[in-house]
Amino acid sequence: MSNDQRKPTLVHVTTVPESLCTFLGGQIGFMKERGFEVQAASSPGEWLKKFTEREQIATHAMRMHRQITPLKDCAALLRLWRLLRKIRPEIVHSHTPKGGLLGMAAAWLARVPVRIYHIRGLPMMTATGLKRTILQHTERLACRLAHQVLCVSRSVAAEAGERGLCPASKIRVLGAGGNGVDAENKFHPVHVEGNTRRRTRASYGIPDNALVVGFVGRIVRDKGCVELAQAWQTLRESFPSSHLLMVGPIESQDTIPREVESRLRSDRRVHMAGCVTNMRKLYGAMDVLVLPTYREGFPNVVVEAAAMELPVVATRIPGCVDAVVDGITGVLVPPRDAGSLAQAVRDYLVDPELRRRHGLAGRQRVLAEFRRERIWRELHELYVHLLRRKHRPTPTLHDEATILTMPTRPRQRRAA
Repeated sequence: MSNDQRKPTLVHVTTVPESLCTFLGGQIGFMKERGFEVQAASSPGEWLKKFTEREQIATHAMRMHRQITPLKDCAALLRLWRLLRKIRPEIVHSHTPKGGLLGMAAAWLARVPVRIYHIRGLPMMTATGLKRTILQHTERLACRLAHQVLCVSRSVAAEAGERGLCPASKIRVLGAGGNGVDAENKFHPVHVEGNTRRRTRASYGIPDNALVVGFVGRIVRDKGCVELAQAWQTLRESFPSSHLLMVGPIESQDTIPREVESRLRSDRRVHMAGCVTNMRKLYGAMDVLVLPTYREGFPNVVVEAAAMELPVVATRIPGCVDAVVDGITGVLVPPRDAGSLAQAVRDYLVDPELRRRHGLAGRQRVLAEFRRERIWRELHELYVHLLRRKHRPTPTLHDEATILTMPTRPRQRRAA
């Protein structure tokens, strides 16, 4: 096959393989169908194996650490550079702060024609001291080495511009933000009505008539789990039939205090579900979702829950303000404020009509603004545009014609 006929190669880079499953579910097949050869590089592990089998693409296991580890990071950079020199991709699309820095630096050294850094959150916002300074510099460097910087939400794009991490002219947000949600099939409340909801609750020892407050995410300080535990102490006394269902891993980094974890585990009405693959059933068992996080790029769990007609209580911070319409699809409260969190949840628990109204509004918004295919089409158009600008091979004419006949949203204005 000649150089003009071969498929352009796209390589995704992220630090941990779980992110590949979260960020790129469904998107890989979409791009493959439209003429791209897609590969991925991430740290080794069971999640990378699952991703490889599910997406049927070549993946490359190489250890990359989320923490700041200069010597190990240099070794990872060298390995990634060697890989890119071997593959010679047309596009490298990197995600998360460490993956972004290593991916963009290796792609620059390997002279990859198109380099895209996807900002999916800004850990520097909650960091302090030397760590904050290092994170600021690494973000600026990743943005500088990229030809295009994507932000996962408009509020994060505004933060990146205001903090001087990247020129606003270089930043773009796809669609309304996030990764999109499969609200027609995967996250549809019709699939968990009646017996499914009862069976799911029963599997955790939750009565059918209980009021269930749900949390989905890593059980760490940054997700507001300390404030959630404090708010729960108030709520459990006011609502004897209430239960707290927490879905996600307890991590060793940024861990919650031992006494908080012990108190949660010893409470018969708190259910620690760990990591769950079928989230649809878990959302279906809840009455309201809470996410009292300190920082967020764009909370996918919020739009998943909204697609399942759940009202959401989240914090008024960048990322969450894009996912929740305050007073319409949920309620936004100040971060680190257990009292305000408890009050917002209480308002939902005492008012089933409010829960129903906000839940319906949330699903309608997801269907209108957060369909996955809209975001994927915009990303595909961006890939093709950048390849043409660099005079590199693009997908076949047939595949491009297929895309051009599909409805697309008007190109949004860049972040100011």
